[in-house]
Amino acid sequence: MAFLFAFVAIVVWGCAAGKECTNNDAQSHTFRYQLSTSTNETWNIMSHNHLTTKDDHLLADLLPRKLLKEENQRNLDMLRKIEKVGVLKPPQQPQGFLKPVSLHDVRLNQGSIHAQAQRTNLEYLLMLNVDRLLWSFRKTAGLPTPGTPYGGWEDPKMELRGHFVGHYLSASALMWASTHNDSLKKKMSALVANLSICQEKIGTGYLSAFPSEFFDRLEATKYVWAPYYTTHKILAGLLDQHSIAENPQALKMVTWMVDYFYNRVQNVITKFSISRHYQSLNEETGGMNDVLYKLYSITGDPRHLLLAHLFDKPCFLGLLAVKANDIAHFHANTHIPVIVGSQMRYEVTGDPLYKEIGTLFMDLVNSSHTYATGGTSVNEFWSDPKRMADTLESTDNEESCTTYNMLKVSRHLFTWTKKVSYADYYERALTNGVLSIQRGTEPGVMIYMLPQGRGVSKAKTYFGWGTKFDSFWCCYGTGIESFSKLGDSIYFEEQGENPTLYIIQYISSLFNWKSGQIILNQTVVPPASWDPFLRVSFTFSPAKKTGALSTLNFRLPTRMHKNGEKGILNNETLTLPGPGNFLSITRKWNAGDKLSLQLPLTLRAEAIKDDRTKYASIQAILYGPYLLAGHTTGDWNIKTAANASIADWITPIPASYNIHLFYFSQAFANSTFVLTNSNQSLAVKKVPEPGTDSALGATFRVIQGKSSTKFTTLTDAIGKSVMLEPFDHPGMQVIHQGIELPLTVVGSSLWWTIFCFCCGTGIGWTKRNHIFRIQKP
Repeated sequence: MAFLFAFVAIVVWGCAAGKECTNNDAQSHTFRYQLSTSTNETWNIMSHNHLTTKDDHLLADLLPRKLLKEENQRNLDMLRKIEKVGVLKPPQQPQGFLKPVSLHDVRLNQGSIHAQAQRTNLEYLLMLNVDRLLWSFRKTAGLPTPGTPYGGWEDPKMELRGHFVGHYLSASALMWASTHNDSLKKKMSALVANLSICQEKIGTGYLSAFPSEFFDRLEATKYVWAPYYTTHKILAGLLDQHSIAENPQALKMVTWMVDYFYNRVQNVITKFSISRHYQSLNEETGGMNDVLYKLYSITGDPRHLLLAHLFDKPCFLGLLAVKANDIAHFHANTHIPVIVGSQMRYEVTGDPLYKEIGTLFMDLVNSSHTYATGGTSVNEFWSDPKRMADTLESTDNEESCTTYNMLKVSRHLFTWTKKVSYADYYERALTNGVLSIQRGTEPGVMIYMLPQGRGVSKAKTYFGWGTKFDSFWCCYGTGIESFSKLGDSIYFEEQGENPTLYIIQYISSLFNWKSGQIILNQTVVPPASWDPFLRVSFTFSPAKKTGALSTLNFRLPTRMHKNGEKGILNNETLTLPGPGNFLSITRKWNAGDKLSLQLPLTLRAEAIKDDRTKYASIQAILYGPYLLAGHTTGDWNIKTAANASIADWITPIPASYNIHLFYFSQAFANSTFVLTNSNQSLAVKKVPEPGTDSALGATFRVIQGKSSTKFTTLTDAIGKSVMLEPFDHPGMQVIHQGIELPLTVVGSSLWWTIFCFCCGTGIGWTKRNHIFRIQKP
């Protein structure tokens, strides 16, 4: 027993210098996709040969010599001993963590941007066909395959096939908890039942959309595209079906799968060495350690705990354990889930080392590798620390998967510490890095990367916008999960003598707080440039008259300035603590109680994470948690007076702005045509798809002339003198050059419009000077 724990500790610390053993360019999913679809002969040769060394010596050098000499002799004895007497009792689990509330008890209020995103995602989940999702699983199990398989990364020729099905299991469980949609319940239950049939047919516990030969190649250090990554998604999805969707069949499937992989890993260690097993972790393994620690917390089976330890990837965690300030050039989404798993290790075992690792990691990413969106990575990797200006040359910034996983990291840290800064990060990354990856309300249209460079459209990245049935990238999988759990992490409970609730996100929602016996209805007024406050109200409906006291804690963001903040409970004005704290109220909540919060939304500039003087002028502009994106047709540099505040050169757009945006359309021959601006030339084209560059070019702002009567609709403007401003050319105007001459777009190219990054709310603009008259048709 002493050997086992000495071994686990030594591996973590002894591998600290082994950065090179954990990383290679082939971990990039983009690179793997290129390999899989390329006809290039050189790349095809690579796909059938080793991309890592056959020798164990590189990893062996990371382990203590004494341990190596005895390792092969002791491996089998060690594993057998663990099976008989179990792993040494872990330290007592830490106490005092905040507890996430059940998604079953949270409902998003209709009309909010979060509810819209959730509804769009639900439509997509319901579109997907169970037989098509199951096609490759049935093929692998030797069962009939009705229907046709999906394309993209779920295509039967793709080695990562099956990963999206795992995500779908998680997403559907989360969405069902969030909506209790009966159609979705039937669909996900059918998927679990049929996957069980596939597993029974194979008969060993193995369950996958690809044959087990992929793991033979992995264990032989031959090229294969991340089989444990896909296995993690299936395990996590089934565990969510058990824990969230309350399907008991799913837990049996998980434990049988884990039995199979426990035996595989044991065989690698006994046949080769522990270092050979760790060499296989050079491939992306997703959150294998995370799901295994979660499983152990349910089963208490020591084999599940041991297997989780064996997926902790000591070569990476060891760097953080010795506080090495260096994660540069690691594949980001390979390693963030390993951190999440190490956080689960702390929660399950209480080992303080893993608390320190999670905290240090978050500090490293936030201080050196994070964009203003809260996202991270460029071309899927971390760049050199505090050199992020260089990454703007690429369009493939902020892989969406990394944002999904960084939210998990911050969520764990908040539940441990109750620090407002972690909740602030969650708000920023969710608002800018998650809500922005859907294309409007089109189900199943999302992006892989979120470009951060100037003048770059979301559609201009390597993958561009995805499609409903032929993409299924990794970021589609995390995307459908993210939009299924938007009610998550709004409310947290604190266990103790008196019920205590933390409200850390301001999202319109209804929460049935069973412990506190209160129903809270949170209503958030959508933020606007013309109102410099976030306005949130809470009403309360006690479940029954108990006379019990309960405490509610409301987050006051760290970014908030003490300038107009206000809290009113019924008719009483409250004294608010400073930014970065919680407003704490303890009382017996009665029906009719109303709490209103007015939290300042201020404009501020934030420098890029780059410590070189020449890049100091690259700054993001934020409005509260909302990252703003500049839109211009000319000089990309905003020129301001020395020492001028942002408020001096950004003018809030009035509320009337949006009602002045129009398409100019006409129906003809069963089609609809619109006036479109293209390269400053006006033409008539068919109505474009929403969210496209063409849709942007077909949008104009109608501006009334100085002498005109005010109007609120286009009909009111008929016969009035107006100016037209192309939406995609702010500050410019449409001018009439004369009879039989074409309309054109002219004007200053130095003006800007600045919009909310994720939701398109306007924040500022410029002057105009060309006048038109709208005539009746």
